[in-house]
Amino acid sequence: MGILERLFSKKEVLIDPISPGLLINDLHSHLIPGIDDGSPDMETTISLLEKFTELGYQKVITTPHIMNDYYKNTPDIIHRGLDDVKNEIDKRNLKIAIEAAAEYNLEPEFEKLIATKNILTFGKEQYVLFELSFFDEPPRINEVIWQMREKGYCPVLAHVERYAYWHQDKDKIEEMINRGVKLQLNIGSLTGVYGPEVKKVAEKLIHNKVIDFVGSDCHHFQHLEMIHHACRLPSFHELIKQNQILNKTL
Repeated sequence: MGILERLFSKKEVLIDPISPGLLINDLHSHLIPGIDDGSPDMETTISLLEKFTELGYQKVITTPHIMNDYYKNTPDIIHRGLDDVKNEIDKRNLKIAIEAAAEYNLEPEFEKLIATKNILTFGKEQYVLFELSFFDEPPRINEVIWQMREKGYCPVLAHVERYAYWHQDKDKIEEMINRGVKLQLNIGSLTGVYGPEVKKVAEKLIHNKVIDFVGSDCHHFQHLEMIHHACRLPSFHELIKQNQILNKTL
């Protein structure tokens, strides 16, 4: 029995599925082959994109990691990889669009990129997707948010529900909102795959209607399988129907 089967064999309330395609666009994935911990090759990327079309999505905005110690990606590397994927999509006549931005790790190198405006954005509002360490709260969050906004960017915090050090301090999330940060939630968190506390926090954020973007954070096929299961969860139904969700605007 796989992990998702074990999760859903528990007494979870399931209802008729709702299509994630109602979101129109997926934000946050790792589909450019071989440049981070996502898709390893073009065949995998194409297979994942085919699954996105089966789920009803019309466009994905893929966001490779930019992390100085591990993934030293640049706009040029990402754009060249994106062009290769687009060419393959055209060859195979896939009915899905793809764009690229990045998922930036909050670190000193990120601050340098902000200062020189060497940043990949998405949407008309110049959204910038960034993530924090999962282990310790970075010391300069507020300063970096101010730097982004001062340069005309709109910060989007990736998978806000997954930072355990904020689970007992919900004021931190409210502070992010007050500082103009948009919040992105991973669909997979609703399945409990990241643990019961992450699931609980995700459901609370949905109930409070503070989520702005919904993402697959797709690295591999299991992440899309999570979406398939989440489609029958009341929390996902509630989320996908909320008017403040901005995926459709991208």
